[in-house]
Amino acid sequence: MSGIYIHIPFCKQACHYCDFHFSTTLKKKDELIKALAKELEMRKGEFNNTTVETIYFGGGTPSILTHKELKFLIDAVYQHYTISEAPEITLEANPDDLSPAKIEELAKSQVNRLSIGIQSFFEDDLKLMNRAHNTEEAKACLSLATQHFDNISIDLIYGIPGLSHERWTKNIEMALSFGIPHISSYALTVEPKTALESFIKKGVVAAVDDDQAQEQFHLLIEILESQNFVHYELSNFGKEGFFSRNNSAYWQGKPYLGIGPSAHSFNGNERGWNVRNNSKYISSIQNDRLALETETLTITDKYNEYIMTGLRTIWGVSLEKVAQDFGQSFKDYLLQQAEPFINQHLLYIDDEKLLVTTKGKFLSDGIASDLFKIN
Repeated sequence: MSGIYIHIPFCKQACHYCDFHFSTTLKKKDELIKALAKELEMRKGEFNNTTVETIYFGGGTPSILTHKELKFLIDAVYQHYTISEAPEITLEANPDDLSPAKIEELAKSQVNRLSIGIQSFFEDDLKLMNRAHNTEEAKACLSLATQHFDNISIDLIYGIPGLSHERWTKNIEMALSFGIPHISSYALTVEPKTALESFIKKGVVAAVDDDQAQEQFHLLIEILESQNFVHYELSNFGKEGFFSRNNSAYWQGKPYLGIGPSAHSFNGNERGWNVRNNSKYISSIQNDRLALETETLTITDKYNEYIMTGLRTIWGVSLEKVAQDFGQSFKDYLLQQAEPFINQHLLYIDDEKLLVTTKGKFLSDGIASDLFKIN
């Protein structure tokens, strides 16, 4: 199984917390879409004898694509790759783009999964984050989208300055009221060189409170698990049958191809990334050159990556796999490093798998880094 990720690097406006690659001008949109299709053709040899099971349009804001543009790119994938009979085709979308006409148009397309960036159902939060939509647009698009799509995920953000536990609970309950089968939820993170970082430094916005975020994370787990959601990855909750196949493949170390500026790729032995600049990307592809840098992963790199991804999921880290793929010395090292966390009830071993306890989930990335092997 393999997946293709297509990065659409355009947004109407910049969210204050975002450090993803995007542009707020659409001047090069036509050129870039042609370049995406050409890169798909140029890299088809990387997926020889491989069936593509997921196609994911991320960004940026892929919902700014017209029906014709979306079809053009999906057709390019089908033209150059072997696609499974029932692929998961996901489109990230913002509520302000999802008008009734747009939703009906998407429902007639090959897209069968929507990932909608709600973030919050409260105006104060949306304004603080500089989201392009408002509360009413969020509710209206979900009311209509759920009539046309069974497979919908929404994003919610916790740990927002001023977000009380009561209001956070109302956010979760509002999401559940629409019958959404998948929720991705993230702590608000202050990334370097973002507007949010600048506002916090100037005292315009209160600093992010890690304790508040951790409490809201556990509140999220409690509420969603009571509603039969499975917390299958650190930031992702899904009903049975609605886990993201695209993202699950990432966490399970399966190969994927990243198309577009700033997109990343992985084939098991190498990791690659495209240039993070629209003009340079377009120019390179137009001149028949991939805008791609690669690195070959060492055995230590692969071990560290497996630890990081495995601990984030319900599948955990297989001790047998560590010994088999990396050697007994890696397994011995892992168990030695994990022992303090097991004693603190942050990690546990079950059926020869190393897993994170509920208490340790919020800290899993930090715990993983302490289990890394350093060359």
